[in-house]
Amino acid sequence: MYTQYQIDQTIAAIATAPGEGGVAVIRVAGKQSIEIVAKVFSGPIHSYPSHTVHLGKIVNADQVIIDEVLLLVMRAPKSYTGEDVVEIHCHGGSLISRRVLETILAAGAKAAGPGEFTFRAFIHGKIDLVQAEAVQNLIAAKNDLALQAAEQQLQGQLSSRILSFQKQLVDIAAMLEAWVDFPEEDLEFASIENVIARLKNLRKQICYLAATFQEGKLLQFGPTLCLIGPPNAGKSSLMNVLLGKERAIVTSIAGTTRDTLEEELLIGNLHFRLIDTAGIRETKEIIEQEGIRRSKEAMQKADLVLLILDASLPLCPYANQLLSIVDAKKTLLIWNKSDIASVIPDRENSLLISAKNQTGIEELKQKISQMIWQKAPSSKEEVLITNIRHEKNLLNAAISLKRVIDGLHTNLSPEFLSFDLKICLKELGEIIGHDITEDILTAIFSKFCVGK
Repeated sequence: MYTQYQIDQTIAAIATAPGEGGVAVIRVAGKQSIEIVAKVFSGPIHSYPSHTVHLGKIVNADQVIIDEVLLLVMRAPKSYTGEDVVEIHCHGGSLISRRVLETILAAGAKAAGPGEFTFRAFIHGKIDLVQAEAVQNLIAAKNDLALQAAEQQLQGQLSSRILSFQKQLVDIAAMLEAWVDFPEEDLEFASIENVIARLKNLRKQICYLAATFQEGKLLQFGPTLCLIGPPNAGKSSLMNVLLGKERAIVTSIAGTTRDTLEEELLIGNLHFRLIDTAGIRETKEIIEQEGIRRSKEAMQKADLVLLILDASLPLCPYANQLLSIVDAKKTLLIWNKSDIASVIPDRENSLLISAKNQTGIEELKQKISQMIWQKAPSSKEEVLITNIRHEKNLLNAAISLKRVIDGLHTNLSPEFLSFDLKICLKELGEIIGHDITEDILTAIFSKFCVGK
């Protein structure tokens, strides 16, 4: 089915991150992995028991020693990919690890593509598709909560929930199939009311799980925090304070910031994408006009907007304009320059700070966290989805179930109800890798790094 990778070939790649380090790991997987590594390793690798470690040397075809290494043998099926796997731990310089890999490739292995090792683990049934995606999420996690969610999925908690949904659906589908196949028989099944109640409860569970994506995407991708306001209100100064470094240029000249500036920021246990924008005002300067257009676009797309106002001055027309167009539910008003303030904020979701003196900053961070979560972060036991593909499949499954429920209410023929149940089962199956298309697999594994 899947043509990007040839799983009958033996593959090899450097599995550790690029750069210098104490140790680098070269991973080899496939039916010929032991035979290929035997050509370049000084020890009798064919005789090594599975899951044992051995000291030896990697030598090239001219018997020149490349490096002294530790070699790990993991025989099928008890390995990451389900095949024979050999890992070589060499010294961590980028040059030496590349030469070890080149020696293995010259001995007959093929260079692995992105995600090819994890793809093989999926194909050989070591993990399902949710767990495969969790591997990449685990690597890319930028905060503790994202790491926790990825580990939870890797342990199979989300997969178990999906399998539970499928089992309930199969039981109900079997009843409908029996009604279709044996319409004249007096078969004893649950009443229509009971079936409807079970389907409603199942749909409620599916919808609840789909709704966790709103929280899950915050963990996985991080919310966007956009700083907007009129010129010279202190947006760039606040960005520098939050980041703890001089990222944005700060001057007394209005319109210093002409474009959006983006940086990553950790507040509490959540990773943010912080965007500083051009001051919004009327201007005839073409470059500044484009910066203002981008500012408004960033404001619309942001998860949370910090509207920075100058507390030392009365509200200017540009500030009043911004107050009239921002989404109040996702906007926090920041009155800057509290050290020289002449304005006392009396609006909801307002804070008085001084970016110059760094006062009120901790209170600001707490308020940001409160507004992002709206409730406490999920407990460790709650299953979250962090992938938009999963949300789409769950919502489609819920739509199919709604058609089944409506059909039962209107005495629709069981053949049509059974068809919609099969659609629902297919949507759930795609989440964990059943009935999956090649396009979806390509999209998933192409995001992986080489060596994983």
